[in-house]
Amino acid sequence: MASNNILKASEIFEGQVHLYKHLYAHAVDCMSIKWMVELGIPDIIHNHCQPISLPKLVSILQIPPSKVRGVKSLLRYLAHNGFLQIVRVHHSTEENEAFSLTPASHLLVKGTDFCLAPMVEYITNPTLSHTWSHLKKWTYEDDLTLFDVSLGSNMWDLLSKKPEFNDSFNEAMASDSQMMNLALRGCNWVFEGVESIVDVGGGTGNTAKAICDAFPNVKCTVFDRPQVVEKLSGTKNLTYVGGDMFESIPRADAVLLKWILHDWNDEDCKRILENCKKAISGKGESGKVIVIENVINEGQDEQGLTGLKLALDVKMTSLLNGKERREEEWKKLIVEAGFQNYKISPFTGCLSLIQIYP
Repeated sequence: MASNNILKASEIFEGQVHLYKHLYAHAVDCMSIKWMVELGIPDIIHNHCQPISLPKLVSILQIPPSKVRGVKSLLRYLAHNGFLQIVRVHHSTEENEAFSLTPASHLLVKGTDFCLAPMVEYITNPTLSHTWSHLKKWTYEDDLTLFDVSLGSNMWDLLSKKPEFNDSFNEAMASDSQMMNLALRGCNWVFEGVESIVDVGGGTGNTAKAICDAFPNVKCTVFDRPQVVEKLSGTKNLTYVGGDMFESIPRADAVLLKWILHDWNDEDCKRILENCKKAISGKGESGKVIVIENVINEGQDEQGLTGLKLALDVKMTSLLNGKERREEEWKKLIVEAGFQNYKISPFTGCLSLIQIYP
């Protein structure tokens, strides 16, 4: 009986609000974003070239009158969460409410250079969302992932067995690569002295293509699972190679690991990094491994960014037996893989660039 008696009524009500906020947001947050993408609302507002009123949006979408109140409710919730902005527009003598895009929803406009709509479609895929209801069972199943527990297959086997899920995954990773490519434009210093680079797990090659465009003299190799690269065609300075990073990695001046190591536990990452070290052996001062990953830093990051990194850590741990890492964990991993030095630099809003030297 005890614990509630030491809490004030105000604290109990505050706790209730906090609990309900997270319970209700669990489904509503991501599914309202999915709803917005599926209806093409960011595209409609973008093509409208100005803030759009609710009646105009309802007319374009041909919404039944009985659902207009629900649509307004979703739009206002999305605006509260920063995915739309509510503005006041004047028409004749009337002032009306209208909706405009924010930086976050600009990233959901299809056909643009930096569109993350494929990431939304992948993350909200029923195959993924279904797995989270099995967290309790996962907790007691030694060494099994949420995919193993809920679907009887790990993620990599699942990608091989389900072509449509594999396509969605590759499209999501390709869309995220555009964000990284934007950041790489300001990182010319990373490629100084590099004449060849291998993008391990580079997917369809979006990042490698960006590197080739920015540095025409650099020879790029995209190294990924055979089923990912077998139908892809290279160019003068871009080639695709299929293989297994746990066996060996093609030789180059530099190896790029972009959002790869968080998929794996420390032992697996050590094997990958050891193969990277072999791939750059004999390259002298130009040889290095370039890692693009999260670095958890509760002491310096603002609360929202830390929350994102910790949420990603939960996701990687439960879905893949991987992890997001703090700097001390990165240092331990790097040293155990046989490297002598590393340097961490800011990269995107949440990702860091880690240069590792033999």
